[in-house]
Amino acid sequence: MALEIRPIEPGELDEFNRLVRIGFASEDDFKVEMPPEWTLCGFQDGKMATTYAAWPLTMQLNGVAAPIAGVTMVGTLPVFRRRNYLRQVTARHFEMLYEQGERPISALYASMAAIYQRYGYAVVSTRTAYTVEPRYLALTRALKLSGEVREEGDDEDDRLLDIYHRFIERRTGYLQRSGDFMKIPGAPFTTLMPPSKAVRSRVVYWEDGEPTAYVIYSAERDMRPGRIMGQMLMILDLAWLTVPAYHAIWDYLAKMDLVNEISWFQAPADDPLRHLLLEPRKLNITCGDGILARIVDVERALPLRRYSKEAKLVFEVVDDLCPWNRGTWRLDTSPDGSVIARTSETPQLVMPVSTLAMLVFGHLSATEAARMGRLDVTDSGALAAWDDAMRTDYRPSCANSF
Repeated sequence: MALEIRPIEPGELDEFNRLVRIGFASEDDFKVEMPPEWTLCGFQDGKMATTYAAWPLTMQLNGVAAPIAGVTMVGTLPVFRRRNYLRQVTARHFEMLYEQGERPISALYASMAAIYQRYGYAVVSTRTAYTVEPRYLALTRALKLSGEVREEGDDEDDRLLDIYHRFIERRTGYLQRSGDFMKIPGAPFTTLMPPSKAVRSRVVYWEDGEPTAYVIYSAERDMRPGRIMGQMLMILDLAWLTVPAYHAIWDYLAKMDLVNEISWFQAPADDPLRHLLLEPRKLNITCGDGILARIVDVERALPLRRYSKEAKLVFEVVDDLCPWNRGTWRLDTSPDGSVIARTSETPQLVMPVSTLAMLVFGHLSATEAARMGRLDVTDSGALAAWDDAMRTDYRPSCANSF
């Protein structure tokens, strides 16, 4: 029988959560209150075989708030795997997004990037992690700090939210947050939660009577063999508006004398700490794939972001899952906006839709993509214009999982 693809019914939420727990090897009590209309699952002979859902999120694209589909809870029951069920569900979701015309970009965090790159997704950000002892947080150039560090309560969400949104204003990949600072609009779950039952602390740095940075962290006992009476501190969120404020947060963390280890698993790809430490190797930096994104609707997606340069970009898109994207397009960019339309002009570049996502997010330049064979160049003189037009103010990053 053909796979039936549809949202779940309210009475099927328990089965949806059971499959998600199996797919992600989660605890028995793991449960997400997912609105049924946000799901899209595959059923074989009436039995749920593949789970799939998408949050309606808003993400920054080089300083512009863009609506995206945040894909989540994806999995196939082991007895139904290797039947292309997920590909069928994914293709149907893309069709729905195209028909609705509201969210032309799909994004996710992948447990295995290879699964989604087969469907036109590309890695568009780097997840950077630090693990450092406080004693190694000495900087090469210590600034004179005149501000004050204060502990904030949970009732100060508006203050932190203002810092956060000013911090992400011109960035790419960060999600908009709601009036409840710990919530992501469109996703009915709490973010930035500490591991286990660790205590969460919120600290704000004030300069000249204004809050200019914050750090949210949790700390718990270090129970690893050979560690006695020490603590482990995990940074859950950090945002700053000025250089002194950034230095002040790390100066505060450097004084955590009872802490054996500080971890930050969501540092921005262009975070400056590695360039400031006396001994940067003590950060023990690890990097991996961050967000994966997919351009579902080229015509609606590309005008969403901001372009700082005027350019005429003519390109051909290769897309085996979204036929409406195939063909040659002309994108005219300027600081005042952009216009895109199909064209009969000769393309300057020919690329798969996955490479286009990397360029749109600023994860790669066109020149870098050409050097590694991720696109074909028919007009090498156009590469500089592509590089200038697609450049983002900051490297793409995201402080939240979804």
